[in-house]
Amino acid sequence: MGRADERRARQRGGRRAAPRNRTPQQSGPETPTTAEGGTTTAVASPDAPAAEGATRAERRKAAAGKGKGRPAKDGKPAKGRIRRLFTWKKMLGAFFTVCLLGIGSFIALYMMVSVPEGNALAQTQSNVYKYSDGSVLARKGTVNREIVDLSKVPKEVQHTFVAAENKSFYNDNGIDLRGMARGLYNTARGRGTQGGSTITQQYVKNYYLDQDQTVTRKLKELVISLKVDREKSKDYILAGYINTSYYGRGAYGIQAAAQAYYRVDADKLTVQQGAYLAALLQAPSQYDWAVAGPVGKKLVKARWNYVLDNMVGQGWLDKTKRDAMQFPIPKDPKAASGLEGQKGYLVELANTQLENQLMKSQGITRSEAEAQVVDQGWTITLNIDPKKQAKLEAAVKSQLTSKLDGKKRKVDKNVQAGAVSVDPKTGKILALYGGVDYYKHYTDNATRADYQPASTFKPIILASALDRDAKTQDGKDINANTIYDGTSGRAVKGSDIAFSPPNEDDADYGNITVQTAMNKSVNSVFAQMGVDVGMKNVLKTADDLGLDTENLQAVPAMTLGSMGASPLEMASVYATLDNHGQKVTPTILASAEKTGRKVDLPDPIGEQVVSREAADQVTSVLTGVVDDGTAKVSVAQNPLRKGQQVAGKTGTSDSNKSAWFTGYTPDLVTSVGLFGEDAKTHNQVTLTGATGLIPGTGRINGGGYPAQIWAAYTFGVTKKTKFDLNTELGAAVKPTDTPSFSESPSETPSQTPSSTPTKSATPSQTPSQTPSQTPTKSPDPTTSAPSTPSQTPTGGITDNPLDPADGQ
Repeated sequence: MGRADERRARQRGGRRAAPRNRTPQQSGPETPTTAEGGTTTAVASPDAPAAEGATRAERRKAAAGKGKGRPAKDGKPAKGRIRRLFTWKKMLGAFFTVCLLGIGSFIALYMMVSVPEGNALAQTQSNVYKYSDGSVLARKGTVNREIVDLSKVPKEVQHTFVAAENKSFYNDNGIDLRGMARGLYNTARGRGTQGGSTITQQYVKNYYLDQDQTVTRKLKELVISLKVDREKSKDYILAGYINTSYYGRGAYGIQAAAQAYYRVDADKLTVQQGAYLAALLQAPSQYDWAVAGPVGKKLVKARWNYVLDNMVGQGWLDKTKRDAMQFPIPKDPKAASGLEGQKGYLVELANTQLENQLMKSQGITRSEAEAQVVDQGWTITLNIDPKKQAKLEAAVKSQLTSKLDGKKRKVDKNVQAGAVSVDPKTGKILALYGGVDYYKHYTDNATRADYQPASTFKPIILASALDRDAKTQDGKDINANTIYDGTSGRAVKGSDIAFSPPNEDDADYGNITVQTAMNKSVNSVFAQMGVDVGMKNVLKTADDLGLDTENLQAVPAMTLGSMGASPLEMASVYATLDNHGQKVTPTILASAEKTGRKVDLPDPIGEQVVSREAADQVTSVLTGVVDDGTAKVSVAQNPLRKGQQVAGKTGTSDSNKSAWFTGYTPDLVTSVGLFGEDAKTHNQVTLTGATGLIPGTGRINGGGYPAQIWAAYTFGVTKKTKFDLNTELGAAVKPTDTPSFSESPSETPSQTPSSTPTKSATPSQTPSQTPSQTPTKSPDPTTSAPSTPSQTPTGGITDNPLDPADGQ
């Protein structure tokens, strides 16, 4: 083809169509084609650049088709763009790149995430309070959990949890990668908590993290589990797991669960019981035998069998023993022990005494001590004897509260009772009555110290005199036989402060012995004795015996018991006297311990604070108060008494706002107090008129209800009958020496005969004399005063056993 022809051909389109039976692949880069008329035209291949004369559209079309259908060098079709992108080399490289990125990210995560402090909820525990016999008194705390050392969980019981949850626990590194991956996948897709995890992971979730089902939390769980497994022993992790897990019935931890389901401590669990508790962890509510339906019971039994079979497979349980095991049906649920009734008072006193000990041993403040005690997982065993506790509660109810009716008498709403019973040889508080109910009256009447102890203070004055070999104003030794002037309102001699106290009912006794003065609670005698001894000395003795004397002034008025005191304090004073002068500090705490810690408690029995001779003579004198004084009817003549020797003292405060009887046998000291407290304002008010059973003024004396409560309780629980006293004086050794009254014939000619014969003639004269003689003698102050104190106690035997005379 000439140039002209080529030019014309370009003008016509630049090429001719190839034959239909020839594919582009069969053509070379430039295939000559014969045109009509015999001429040939060069046809460009698809890969060749578009002809120069091609239109712009043709050139774009040619560019777009570039690469399509291009033949490979070997004659095979060329690969597509996607196939060229995903070659095996590129895919392998990408895989390794992702792995390296994942490993790098995990290393960075491992470095960034540290093991946190345990979350507060996982560390919160309930305090468990037990009676002296080990039975549970109460649990107090927002979470029912009591952490125990793994050493207190039998080894086979430990294995039940491993067999149930993670057989490879002792050999793994703390995580289950397949289970973790499955859990992450399910969490990411919103499928909940599917997938398994190790005991270490579950412990980490319970103790260090929370229960949120998020990918972030699961990644943290993975990292922390690895670190915890490296840093902690398997026993530490297992202990944490079984102590933080939830078992149903409100029980967190194995100790609470053991009590909730089988009423035993963790160290008493059997393998069968342990296997049930381990099975519970999968579905606590569904598997609780008490509420489970047929399906739930079937499932938990299957799970129980699964646990035991795994133990056999691991070599932790003999096959023969396993085959003999039967499913241990749990006990029915029991209402959680609250603080109702007397429990709250007992718990609060236990907490206070534990706090006191921590403050003393660690030098911390009260608030710091409270933070260490409240809801911190203590197991606190009390000295409270459950039988004596029940007996004391019953005595208060039968002798007092059953007689109160607030709807009939407003004053009945104001009567509060408190009592404390102590073993004088050990200092243990064996029983305590704090009020009608902890939830109804939060103030503990057994420990409150805002009411006057009144005449129960008088033995302290005598103890101080005897211990110091004190003398009267005229130089005579003070003892049970010393004579004092018992005239009511007599001015005290030797005092810088004028003081002339009246006796009960303004009764005059003339010259009487200390023994008689104690029997009849003569104020004028003990006011003078206090000054003779020295009020600072009396105050020191009171403090030594157990009374809180801080901020008290050593004034003569103190001899009337005008300070505040609690039944607990008075029990301490009298217990020290009962213990021959060796100090007794009553304690409700037998032991207090928590995980890895046990508090060393002080010995309740301390040093000798008054001589044995002084303490024993006071005891001897106080037996006269019971046998021949203000407690004669309620205590000495009580039909429940079985020969026990009793020492004690009554007390009735001004305006009858409090009434007391604190008494003791050789083996038991009990202080009972009644307090008038306005039910609304809580101000101190009179007790007079309460119960409506006291004739006359209705005055409630210490020899009445307090002594009756004391007797109803004490005579049912005491054993030893005779005091071992090192003294030759006092009522317990020999009768009161009445001839001493003859030393003042000119002053009291009519008083002495009227007093002494009355006591000797009691069997024949009491029934007829009391109703007829008392009214006729009352106008004569010189004759009626001494006869009233001596005759009323005996006359009340038949006429009014609820009002046994002078209650001071």
